[in-house]
Amino acid sequence: MKEKKTLNQWAVEDRPREKLIEHGVACLSNAELLAIIIGSGSRDETAVDLMRKVLSTYDNKLSQLSKCSVEELCKFKGIGMAKAISIIATAELGRRRKEEGVEERPQMTHSGAIYEYMYPRICDTPIEESWVLLLNPVSKLIDAVRISSGGLAFTAVDIRCVLREALLKRATSMIFCHNHPSGNCKPSEADDSLTTRLYHAAQAIDVRLLDHIILSDGAYYSYVDNGRAPF
Repeated sequence: MKEKKTLNQWAVEDRPREKLIEHGVACLSNAELLAIIIGSGSRDETAVDLMRKVLSTYDNKLSQLSKCSVEELCKFKGIGMAKAISIIATAELGRRRKEEGVEERPQMTHSGAIYEYMYPRICDTPIEESWVLLLNPVSKLIDAVRISSGGLAFTAVDIRCVLREALLKRATSMIFCHNHPSGNCKPSEADDSLTTRLYHAAQAIDVRLLDHIILSDGAYYSYVDNGRAPF
């Protein structure tokens, strides 16, 4: 009788978890992904072999497998109730993900759109916060990242942190934003200096700084709109 194998006992080239870490999730087959979910096979076969057999019963189609009941899956040797429930739960997550559809990324092409996006995130905070909006080549938002938060009239900004986020998210352009809790949107000399330094630093890594927006409750200031941008 063959000894039951767990994932950690397989040859390295056959371990789906290690394969995922080494090469990324996209390189795994459906059987390998399901093997990770159930964790182990039967005494006679590995989890991957077991899931290959299960999938072949349903024409290798996840859409058919997702319609199975716990009772149906438990008919396969090596699949008990816990594994069957895991498979069904995973199928349900896939269905719900599909139901959500593709999230439309907002496009940041003018100061008004930036203000509308940032207002609920920043304008009610009693202290200064700085954020960077990271954009793709068509100015659609990849991510919005808070860089720093500070006092009532000042927050320190480490330009290296801004550039790091741009590189990590593979942004081609960015928009810097911060709030003035006082309600006065007029930029300070420190704001002017930061804008210039950030622009030149971004240039060095081939990322465009498109604007610097200062927000307050009900108003905003755009360096681009006011013709004061160094870009």
